[in-house]
Amino acid sequence: MPVTFVLREKKHEVKPGSTLMDSLKKINILPESVIAVKDGEMILQDEILKDGDIIKLVSVISGG
Repeated sequence: MPVTFVLREKKHEVKPGSTLMDSLKKINILPESVIAVKDGEMILQDEILKDGDIIKLVSVISGG
């Protein structure tokens, strides 16, 4: 079962077993541009993703 990323109603799937950072790079999302949330809690970039994980990606907005 793949890992599913959800970003603005779009879904991306990757194979489990990679870190969050590596998986984001595979789907061409800059790790610095999003906050990853799994089961209501923020996860770190070195977390290993498992079968069936659903990761919600929240865009980071900055301004000046």
